[in-house]
Amino acid sequence: MPNQVEPKLIKPLFDALQKERFVLLATVDHESGGPSVNAISWVFAKDDQTIYFAIDNRSRIIQNLNSNNRAIINVIANESTYSISGKATVKVEKMDGVPLKLALVEVSIEEVRDVMFYGSKIVTEPGYDKTYDKDAAARLDKQVMDAMKKA
Repeated sequence: MPNQVEPKLIKPLFDALQKERFVLLATVDHESGGPSVNAISWVFAKDDQTIYFAIDNRSRIIQNLNSNNRAIINVIANESTYSISGKATVKVEKMDGVPLKLALVEVSIEEVRDVMFYGSKIVTEPGYDKTYDKDAAARLDKQVMDAMKKA
């Protein structure tokens, strides 16, 4: 049975991307030309064809995207694993209302592919804890997510 492919986010994925969550971001490394994978958490689905994410504007991810704008966001949600591919561009080089130098990146979705192996489902989604000051982390997370929602 072939995996499901969609041109936009399905509702359960859109809903899952309305809050901060663990995702993997794959880009093309600007030096080696090989794959580069990073874990990020500040992601937000603006609509069913657009995903925003925020990262340090000095990040290697920015250099990679400036060299090759192809990106894949891997999301574990809805009892499955999804590969969301598209073209990523820096929408804002330094986000307002956020104390860090964060860039806002916009991914225009071209394809959403269910990549879970046949005959299985996810029973527990990945979880994580912030290892620094919990109150400071919560404030920063709120500032970043609010800024992405306003963009």
